[in-house]
Amino acid sequence: MTHILKPQFRHPNLRTNSVGLTRRDYEGVISTLCAGCGHDSVTAAIVEACFEMEIPAHRVAKMSGIGCSSKTTNYFLNRSHGFNSVHGRMPSVATGANLANRDLVYLGVSGDGDTASIGMGQFCHAVRRRVNMLYICENNGTYGLTKGQFSATNDRASRNRKGMETPFDSIDLCNMAIELGAGFVARAFSGDKAQLVPLIKAGLHYRGFALIDVISPCVTFNNHATSTKSYDYVRHHNQMVGRLDLVPEQEEITAEYAPGTSTDVTLHDGAQMRLSKLDISYDPTDAETALPVLERYKRKGEIATGILYLDDREQDLHDLIGTTTKPLNEVDADTLCPGSDALAAINDAHR
Repeated sequence: MTHILKPQFRHPNLRTNSVGLTRRDYEGVISTLCAGCGHDSVTAAIVEACFEMEIPAHRVAKMSGIGCSSKTTNYFLNRSHGFNSVHGRMPSVATGANLANRDLVYLGVSGDGDTASIGMGQFCHAVRRRVNMLYICENNGTYGLTKGQFSATNDRASRNRKGMETPFDSIDLCNMAIELGAGFVARAFSGDKAQLVPLIKAGLHYRGFALIDVISPCVTFNNHATSTKSYDYVRHHNQMVGRLDLVPEQEEITAEYAPGTSTDVTLHDGAQMRLSKLDISYDPTDAETALPVLERYKRKGEIATGILYLDDREQDLHDLIGTTTKPLNEVDADTLCPGSDALAAINDAHR
């Protein structure tokens, strides 16, 4: 694969953060994805979030598998550690790396095929083990690298470019993550940077397994009028369950409406977006509340975005199994290899 490097020239007065890095320092090589791909918007949001959080780039470990989405780790944080695993196996690689060095910030980027099909088992176990990582699934409902077949997250109501329907119900990664014990579950739209950047920052801050399911339209194979993962569909059916900030290019758009009601907002391009405010009884920290809310939106053909569930206990894998507080490369040899007596005691405990 040929990588296209970005020009090294940059304006000498670019703003830097407290660790002396500019936004450019958090970028990678030039993207080779299709022009207009939602994944590039996610990349831009990751760059912005890491710059604003002032994360030292060398303290980040970025993980991916196979697919259009998994290529994107090459397009951001070129000063970070990285590992591109085989198809669907990124969660187990991230688990092993996290157990070996708990001090790094783990960021996994995957797709709906890499996560919800070949990697489903790996994904489920990473969630239930509460691996301390931010897992971003760039979800477009299609297999872009193999020319547009339906993925497991494609809705039954969605058709492909030739009008074919899928006979199967979709897998909802957010519902599944909540049921499996993820402490931070959110959904976002790649075209909404104002919402996505704060969600990424919150997910990176969270200690435990954090999932952001990003609806990221495929402009080549799944951006037509009958697709529920297209730009137009998501813009018209996006229901934010949290605070909504609009930053338009023209005059500011405002909307005031009561909790528990909905309102239609006309955007600058003439498109309509229906907003719904949850009533005051909604509790994002209660899984029994969150799941019925998600199902209700799904039945209406709407997409709930924002923080869908949050467990403020923040337990991760190290808390659950009582690992050492140090990275393994800082543990002395005698502790790492305690001898045959310790091994015999462990084996005896399983007899």
